[in-house]
Amino acid sequence: MAGISLITLGCKLNQAEGEDLCRRLEKSGYVLGGETARAYIVNTCTVTREADAKARHLLRRVRRENPQALVVATGCYAQRDPRELSGLAHLVVPQEEKWKLPELLAGVVPPSGSSPPHPCSRTRALVKVQDGCNLHCSYCIVPAIRGREKSLSPEAILQEVKAREEEGYREVVLTGTRVGAYRWNGTSLPDLLAQVLRKTRIERVRLSSLQPQEIGPELLSLLQDPRFCPHLHLPLQAGSDRVLEAMGRPYTSHEFASQVEALRREVAGLTITTDIMVGFPAEGEREFEESLTLCRELGFARVHVFPYSPRPGTRAAALPPGLEKTRRARVRQMLLLAEECFTAYRERSLGQEMPVLFEKRERRGLWTGHTPGYLRVFAPSQEPLGNQVRRARLVSLHPQGLWGELQPPS
Repeated sequence: MAGISLITLGCKLNQAEGEDLCRRLEKSGYVLGGETARAYIVNTCTVTREADAKARHLLRRVRRENPQALVVATGCYAQRDPRELSGLAHLVVPQEEKWKLPELLAGVVPPSGSSPPHPCSRTRALVKVQDGCNLHCSYCIVPAIRGREKSLSPEAILQEVKAREEEGYREVVLTGTRVGAYRWNGTSLPDLLAQVLRKTRIERVRLSSLQPQEIGPELLSLLQDPRFCPHLHLPLQAGSDRVLEAMGRPYTSHEFASQVEALRREVAGLTITTDIMVGFPAEGEREFEESLTLCRELGFARVHVFPYSPRPGTRAAALPPGLEKTRRARVRQMLLLAEECFTAYRERSLGQEMPVLFEKRERRGLWTGHTPGYLRVFAPSQEPLGNQVRRARLVSLHPQGLWGELQPPS
C-alpha cells in the first residue's frame, strides 16, 4: 500500500513534533510507511550549516529516487529560508505552519481512508512541553526561527503522557527548546514534573536538556525520584569564560562545574552528557585548552562535539571567523577526548547490573536498549525483548555501548 513517508532531522523537539505530525496525518486517514510513498515529508533542521547541507542532500536524493512522488520540505530550515528550498521540494511549509500539513496535502495527495496504526516503536515517546527561547546566545539561530518562550498547559501535557502510556510506551522524554524555562500561569518545571510523577503511571521520565542555572532545590529533589531516569544533558558549549561571555551564555565555567559537582553529590548514579562548540570566533589556543581541561576534569559520559557554524542574522556571524584548518584540527582533538570520556564511562559501568528498556532488534538474536542513565546495551536473546524492561549484567565494551547478559526475571 502506498503511503506517506516522514523523515525528521535534528533535535529532540523536532523529533517530538515529527511524532505528533505522524499522529495528525494518521487521524486524517493517511498511511505512514508502506513499500512505496505518494509523498515524502522532510522535517528539516537549520541549527548549523551541516544541518542545512544534510537537509538539501536528503531532499535531492528523495526527488531523484522517487520522481513520481510529492516532496515536501518543512521545519526550521523551511522557516528560515523557504526560497532556498523551493527548487528542491514541490511544497515548502514553514515551521510555524507544519501542523496544517494534513489539510495542505489533502488537495494534492488525498488520504487513503482508514489508516492502520503506524508501526513505530512503543518504547520511548517524546512529549513537547515548551517552545522558543529568550536567551539569544550570540551564535544561535533558534530564537529567530521559533520565537519567544511559550509553554503548553500542564493539562495538555498530562493528557499526552497518559495517551502515550495507554499506547504502551514505557518512557517519556519531556522536551522543548529550553525545557528549564517552562512556565504556565505560575506552574514551573518542578511543578510540572511533580504532576507527571504523581498523576501518571509512566514507568520512566526524562528531561531532554537543561541549563545548569535552571536546576534549583525543588527540581533537584524531584530528580531523586526512582521513576526519573538519572541522566541529564547540560550543554556547556565552552570551558573558557572569555568564550562563554562572547557566546552570551548565562554562567561561568566555575558555576557550571560547581553545579555538576552538586548534582553528582545529590543524585546517585547520575549520568551527565554535554555539548561543546569548537572554533567559535573568540576561541584562541588558550581558550580551546581551557575547554579540553574542563571536559576532562568533569568526566562527562558523552561529549557531543560541534564545529562553530555562523548563522545568518546572529550576532556572532558578524565576528571575524577563525581559520577553517585550525577549527578542523581542534574538532579532531576534542573528538578524541570525547571518545576517551565515553570509554571511561563505559569502563566504570562494567560489572554492574542494570534495568534495560529494550527497544529494537538489531539483527536476528540481538537486541538493544538503554539503561536509565541512557547507556546503550546490546544483549543476545532468541526471545523477543521489544518494549520489555529486563535486568542485564554489563560484561564487556561494545563500540556504541556495552554488551549485556540478561538476568533471569525476578
